[in-house]
Amino acid sequence: MNTENAKRQKIGLFNRPAKPYADPYLGGLLMGVVLFASLFITGSGLGASGSVGRLATFIVDQINPQHVDRVPDLLHWAGGNTNPLDATLVMITLGSIIGGFASGLIHGRTKLEIHKGPHISKRTRLIAAFVGGIFFVYGARMARGCTSGQGLSGGAVLSAGSWTVVFAIFGGAWALAYFARKLWL
Repeated sequence: MNTENAKRQKIGLFNRPAKPYADPYLGGLLMGVVLFASLFITGSGLGASGSVGRLATFIVDQINPQHVDRVPDLLHWAGGNTNPLDATLVMITLGSIIGGFASGLIHGRTKLEIHKGPHISKRTRLIAAFVGGIFFVYGARMARGCTSGQGLSGGAVLSAGSWTVVFAIFGGAWALAYFARKLWL
């Protein structure tokens, strides 16, 4: 291993060398076990886009609770005295963030960096990521779920709508890859 690679791998939070990634087949198996446990214990699957909607509803409810009580799409999450953050998906999303951070600490991969191609500035890369994230969350809310909610949970129960959404997500990504290639090449 050359010195530049060794130096790059020792940038972690505790200056520890980065450990290798887990086997993807083991990761897939563990994801299936987690999905089964989630369905069995909580009665709901995995997903993150619902948490974003619940967080936005919580913020609106704090600022203008009367607005939440008048909008049917928000009413079922936070109408009256209902707390929109009192949901399994919010806890799963929070656990995913905390678990991902803990895993990064344990495996020496916690660092601040911006992945980008050589022909684009960091600022443009961050703007593109932000705009892409907004489009993806909007699309996930319109499709009633993200790749984890529709793909994992809905796909696991063989929902035709979920499979349609997953094919649309990956087809859309493939179609837009040509236009976004400057971010990486």
